[in-house]
Amino acid sequence: MNILLQSWELPPFNQISEADYEPAIEQAIALADNRIQAIVDNPESPTFANTIEPLEVADAELNRITALLFNLDECCTTDKLQDVVMRVQPELTRFNTRVATNRKLFNRVKQVHDSWPTDADPEQTTLVEQTYRNFERHGVGLEGEARKRFASNAEELAQLTVAFGQNALADLNEWTLHLTDVADLDGLPQSAIDAAHDEAQARQLDGWVFTLDAPSYGPFITYSRHRHLRERIYRAHAGIGNHGGAHDNNATINRIVALRTEQAHLLGYDTYCDYVLCDRMVQSLPRLQQFLDDLRQAVLPAAKADLEAVKSQSSQDDIRPWDFSFYAEQLKQKRFNIDSEALRPYFSLDNVRQGIFSLYGRLYGITFTPDPTVPVYHPDVQVFRVSDGARHMGLLYLDMHPRASKRSGAWMTEFRGQHAEVRPQIQVVCNFSKPVNGQPALLRFDEVETFMHEMGHAMHGLLSDVRYESLSGTNVKRDFVEMPSQVMENWCYEEEFLSTFARHYKTGEPLPQHLVDSLRQSRNHMAGWLCLRQLNLAQTDVAFHTLTAPTPLTAEQIEHTAMTHLITPEQGCCTATNFGHIFGGGYASGYYGYKWAEVLDADIFSRFKADGIFNATTARQFRDKILSRGGTRHPALLFRDFMGHDPDNTALLRRMQLTNN
Repeated sequence: MNILLQSWELPPFNQISEADYEPAIEQAIALADNRIQAIVDNPESPTFANTIEPLEVADAELNRITALLFNLDECCTTDKLQDVVMRVQPELTRFNTRVATNRKLFNRVKQVHDSWPTDADPEQTTLVEQTYRNFERHGVGLEGEARKRFASNAEELAQLTVAFGQNALADLNEWTLHLTDVADLDGLPQSAIDAAHDEAQARQLDGWVFTLDAPSYGPFITYSRHRHLRERIYRAHAGIGNHGGAHDNNATINRIVALRTEQAHLLGYDTYCDYVLCDRMVQSLPRLQQFLDDLRQAVLPAAKADLEAVKSQSSQDDIRPWDFSFYAEQLKQKRFNIDSEALRPYFSLDNVRQGIFSLYGRLYGITFTPDPTVPVYHPDVQVFRVSDGARHMGLLYLDMHPRASKRSGAWMTEFRGQHAEVRPQIQVVCNFSKPVNGQPALLRFDEVETFMHEMGHAMHGLLSDVRYESLSGTNVKRDFVEMPSQVMENWCYEEEFLSTFARHYKTGEPLPQHLVDSLRQSRNHMAGWLCLRQLNLAQTDVAFHTLTAPTPLTAEQIEHTAMTHLITPEQGCCTATNFGHIFGGGYASGYYGYKWAEVLDADIFSRFKADGIFNATTARQFRDKILSRGGTRHPALLFRDFMGHDPDNTALLRRMQLTNN
């Protein structure tokens, strides 16, 4: 009577035991294996109906179970759950490898692919092509020892990427800054002090405890007037996974990169980047390098100017990395008469959430209704039923605040993807500032942008309207997946939108006009510097994944060589060892996608600006031509269908005030 193997509409979090996962996964794999064998043994000639469609749903139960397991491991993990994940990963990888390298199955898929008519249904055509390509890209053509190596490597990689994330989370949780002298709090906003006091009390300590979670680290590095304390917390944060000891990620990275490189070589590619990029919008490594180089040349003068402006605020002979945020905030206040902390009372989490919900109501006609009867995995989680008139569109799970069991960052994922008449169950996870001193959770403006970003992903999933789950929602090419989320961030700077929800949590007073003006004017504050940072991260990703052989260089050395540094990097500080996107997630050789998608989002929002940011016709076309289509068509075609032209970086450079065109 394992609950995970029973039929249920809503994830039964209140009934699942950690002991349920392994036996359920074992049985779900056996069921999927039987279904695969039935496809192979079918005596009829291969068709879409007897090969492609049943293959699409062969592992449906397995996917449903693992979606719960892996999502909970990221946002509500335990030692036992982490052990379960490490134990089941090899079996899951072996199953996936069995399917991907099944020659008889591939031969049936190939027969369907090779005889597929040119005028067939576009969505079915995409599914046929994607299914065929997945076999090719996962080693079906390999023979003998190469075939064994590919399978063995895939199994080890699956475990290593999980271990990477577990190490990073453990290292983050292990470090704290415990202060007992009130003088050490000089410069910190009261909200950060109160939160640190609550953290100390929770740990049964006197004074104040600061952690490396974003709501604690961010205010400290930005406002603390004690340079030596900023240095301590910066070095700890910038060294996550690079401290040595049990949670060090250097050996894990070396092995991940070596295995990915070997996989690419086995499939006939020079580098892992070459392997990945041929299936992306950017198409090739030379084209990616050209994109990164062109954008770097465009933003480098602005980044240098940003640094000089920050230096002008300091009496220090030299600016170190732990100084930058502190003096950049002072510069922002001087230039725009705006204090980031002064904005927070106008952005209570409840108001921001309602403002976002109302925006989607105006754009897409949908409503969000809280449903406290839906089982949740943690008391912090809220669930909303999403509707379009009388039509149920899906469920939205919101998990907003940090805890020791949750990895850092913010993300959207699914417990169930949309397909046919089945509606999705979408999860948005963030690490926002907690309520303190009886106040509601008050968000920094960058947290408002993050919420908008992740809800853009959520809309991509909730508004999906396709037949096949593997093509639904965010199942698009990786360098397109960030566009719907990034385009939504633009509304944060529109007065017409801010006026609908930005109100003081005590008085109900709307955000004063001078703060609205300052906020809009400050949008490009440090834009060149921040863009260069993203390009550096993308180039770091490329540097690791263009290695062709083992290297004696450490992760820190590879990263420091790849980046364009305007401030000398510090020894022991390394983004790579906590770079979950590329070593613990699906962005390997794809981190550039954030900048690539930014070009797309700036171009798309230029149309909203021209037509009106609440224009129902434009919004409906965006929904129908892009959001609802998932991965059923190539993203370049979806973009062109909506915009009427191919992507152009002019809109992005104009938004960043780097061109007059």
